[in-house]
Amino acid sequence: MDSSSEASSMAQGLRIVRLVADREKRGRRLLGVSQLAAELEMEQSRVSRLTQELCELGLLERVERGPFRTGQRFFSLAAALNTGWVRESRTELEALVASFGLRSRVSVREGFRVILLRASSNDALPGSFVKPGMVTPVWCTGSGRALLWDDGRPAVQALLEDVNFIGVGGPGAAHSPQEVVELMDRDRARGFILAEEEFEHEVYELAVPVRRADGSIFAGLSVLGSRAGITSSTDDIAAALTAAAARLGTREGRARDDAGRKGVAG
Repeated sequence: MDSSSEASSMAQGLRIVRLVADREKRGRRLLGVSQLAAELEMEQSRVSRLTQELCELGLLERVERGPFRTGQRFFSLAAALNTGWVRESRTELEALVASFGLRSRVSVREGFRVILLRASSNDALPGSFVKPGMVTPVWCTGSGRALLWDDGRPAVQALLEDVNFIGVGGPGAAHSPQEVVELMDRDRARGFILAEEEFEHEVYELAVPVRRADGSIFAGLSVLGSRAGITSSTDDIAAALTAAAARLGTREGRARDDAGRKGVAG
């Protein structure tokens, strides 16, 4: 699978989730594979494969061979989008756009997949697949590898041992757990992730982990652009990303404290 077909799969998967969620919200009859395929004008075999993957992600669920409905992961993602630090991340993303003219994103990890929580206003064109909920591989994206920052060789190899690397990503993508480990070792030495055409052709991504007060990583913050756009100001971009990540970590801590106080008061 090349990066363009990966993007197509994501776009089609998001269309399926949106249709299921919309029908559920409006109280309309829920649909199975054949009805979804007809409604979306997609091949039934493709809808079957995509809905299976969406169910594995928890974005959809299905009892036996009945109709699809939104899954628990869909609701937890929606809830995450309403937390204070994610709402406030918009300010940080737009500040990065203003400073460097690059696209910016905040993402979280779910196993060997990365889920986009928020993207900057310049990160998508009409009809683009770049929307909250977009899923990308952890091993060949800057944000994904930032989320692996604290994982040593055994953890990375265990996470990716059953992954099919063939045909996924751009020309700079790793093709084995060992290659991922080597990229991580290289990038830790310079203090940030630099993914060079790892997911998309001609796209460079610079990323850093976002940490809680206890040091644990809970998100990845990244900017994307052309080779010239990233490499012409690498140190300045990395410094700005690191500072923004620190502020997001502080905001996440405040949000958790506020939630805890409300829980005690309740």
